[in-house]
Amino acid sequence: GGRRRSTFSLPDNTKRSFTMKMNIAYPATGLQKILEIDDEAKLQNLYERRMAQEVDGGILGEEWAGYVLRITGGNDKQGFPMKQGVLTNTRVRLLLTKGSGCYRPRRVGERKRASVRGCIVSHDLSVLNLVVTKKGPAEIAGLTDGDAPRRLGPKRANKIRSLFNLTKEDDVRKYVISRKFTKKNGKEVRKAPHIQRLVTPLTLQRKRARASAKKAGVVASAKEAAEYKKVVAQRLAEQKEARRSAISKRRSSRKSKKEASA
Repeated sequence: GGRRRSTFSLPDNTKRSFTMKMNIAYPATGLQKILEIDDEAKLQNLYERRMAQEVDGGILGEEWAGYVLRITGGNDKQGFPMKQGVLTNTRVRLLLTKGSGCYRPRRVGERKRASVRGCIVSHDLSVLNLVVTKKGPAEIAGLTDGDAPRRLGPKRANKIRSLFNLTKEDDVRKYVISRKFTKKNGKEVRKAPHIQRLVTPLTLQRKRARASAKKAGVVASAKEAAEYKKVVAQRLAEQKEARRSAISKRRSSRKSKKEASA
């Protein structure tokens, strides 16, 4: 009596294939390499892995044998990022605040409910970010065989000192890494960063001025407190004296009335 359901299945040659991009970074050289993997057998080794977990690089191919890769994040097909600590492989909506990640507040105290992807790898991802934590015996073209120098040097005074092995007596301003470039009008310009946390005679003078102002404020407040206590004690003494005189006047007036009546 019931209606029969018709079953329909795709042929083997028309099954859906997932393509995932692997964005692999090697911090030692500063280079990145993007691989597109559509082999489901290779991708199966990455599914159900979490962010910050390390995987064997051999799952990507023979040339990656001996490499160890750490999962640092990724994005799904709609562009939503993975968020550490969200233990799911689906997309969820969370109330995000400043410092929670995946959200940049535009106003002080602002919160926003936004969609993020969980920290577990699934087939819904389009890009997976990986970092090489251990290099294998073979070189990877475009990743480990080259070098991408940093465009900018250190900006903080102590970091400049550690880079050039300077002492505190050396002038850090002479060792700032600057770069020269030509403007559109043909003028050559030199650019250098403004050194942060640089201790100069002027900063020491301002520090001494702040300390002396603080000390003077403490002395002034102690002096004012002593003067206030003195005034309060004087007023209390005056009140006691006025009360004592009023009581003595009252007693004398009563005594004079009794004597007059007698």
